[in-house]
Amino acid sequence: MLFTFIGRDHPGSAELRQQVRPQHKEYLGKISDRIAFAGPLLTDGGEMQGSLLVIDFEDRKAAEDWLAGEPFTQAGLYQSMDVIAFENLWPQRTGFPPQT
Repeated sequence: MLFTFIGRDHPGSAELRQQVRPQHKEYLGKISDRIAFAGPLLTDGGEMQGSLLVIDFEDRKAAEDWLAGEPFTQAGLYQSMDVIAFENLWPQRTGFPPQT
């Protein structure tokens, strides 16, 4: 089952995000075959303000267990985190956004 993780950073935590990012990417790499998509949430000015991930897990407990060990979570980066079951009904596009 797909789970959507929507995490919003604490204000003023850009430095913490950059410090922990290598561990975060390594942790994601361990489950890369189960990631539908993942990336930062951005302000209109392009600054990182959170994370959006959609990952396949057996059940909610497995998703929450994974999240508990996630480096951004452990570092206290997130002000809030929503974990929501998701059903993908639209085919994925590659190469989006289009390059001009």
